[in-house]
Amino acid sequence: MAEKGKKRCSFCGRTEDNVGLLMTGMTGYICNDCVEQAHAILREEAMLPKSDFRMDELPKPKEIKEFLDGYVIGQDEAKCALAVSVYNHYKRLMQRDACEDVEIEKSNIIMVGSTGTGKTLLARTIARLLKVPFTIVDATVLTQAGYVGEDIESILTRLLQVADYNVEEAERGIVFIDEIDKIARKGDNPSITRDVSGEGVQQGLLKLLEGSVVNVPPQGGRKHPEQKMIPVNTKHILFICGGAFDGIEKKIAQRMNTHVVGYDSVQNSKQVDKSDMMRYITPQDLRSFGLIPEIVGRLPILTALRPLDREALRNILTEPKNSIIKQYVKLMEMDGVALSFDADALEYIVDTAMEYKLGARGLRSIVETIMMEKMFEVPSSGAKSCKITKAYAKKQIDKSAALSLA
Repeated sequence: MAEKGKKRCSFCGRTEDNVGLLMTGMTGYICNDCVEQAHAILREEAMLPKSDFRMDELPKPKEIKEFLDGYVIGQDEAKCALAVSVYNHYKRLMQRDACEDVEIEKSNIIMVGSTGTGKTLLARTIARLLKVPFTIVDATVLTQAGYVGEDIESILTRLLQVADYNVEEAERGIVFIDEIDKIARKGDNPSITRDVSGEGVQQGLLKLLEGSVVNVPPQGGRKHPEQKMIPVNTKHILFICGGAFDGIEKKIAQRMNTHVVGYDSVQNSKQVDKSDMMRYITPQDLRSFGLIPEIVGRLPILTALRPLDREALRNILTEPKNSIIKQYVKLMEMDGVALSFDADALEYIVDTAMEYKLGARGLRSIVETIMMEKMFEVPSSGAKSCKITKAYAKKQIDKSAALSLA
């Protein structure tokens, strides 16, 4: 009699006290367990769509590039390659369940460029636009199975975490593997001993890049040996790799000089831009650097990021939506202080960054050095405005250099 007035699930008959959640409809009720069971039945009967993309909703390659332009200065070739690959990734996901004669295969990307040219920034920026799970992993921590470090499968563990352990969502995601050049094999010849953080990792990456079912530990590697593995199919996961490949310019120059013979070699040597050797990079150069041929073959799209010139560094300082100057203006604004920089001070920052040769990261370290003292003093001073001049910027940089030499 006590349960007579209580609400019941119209499907299983349990009362509201015996279920986690009871949802009310027009003429009845349904509990959370019945909803989950109905969803599982629909999924088994293939009545739920695997992909919720429609062509009219997908961002076109030009729209993706325009979005990247708001945050990343220059690097148009890399942006176009990234935009086209992401767009094709969406279209491949739309086709994966259709009975088509032509199956669209994925085209993994590798971006090559010196430090500070924007490889990681491009990946982080495009993650804001994506409608699929996206994660960034660092190749430097990966080791061959059985050795101290992270297993190759931990890459997919990160993707599962981003997808909230929804395997179907994770299987259509995108992974950015940063510092791919750090797993190059140590010698030109195949190693006869264990190269546990180089060639061994590359061999382990092959099955991920190509597409296969991989057993993934949901909580990481060997720390939880009792955990149940989750099978993940990497066939539809797009991999984007990035690396600085420091010193590969010598490999490129060596290759370009060896096959040029005779009078024509003088003309060809004049046409080569020695300040930007990365533009001439080929898969052959990646092999010479230490990537095994199988890895190079599974990264068919090779794009190089150009070194940043003075004009690009000047634009990076102020133009992007998240530029370092705008960040400091916002930080000061939160304390009620109006921050401004003289044009001469900005030019001095760019000149100093050109000397450091660290690309966009050099800009941040220089501005951090200049602003540290102001950021410490101004919030307590009660000032309403703060102006950075060239003289003050030079004084702070010189002081920092003097402390480093002391």
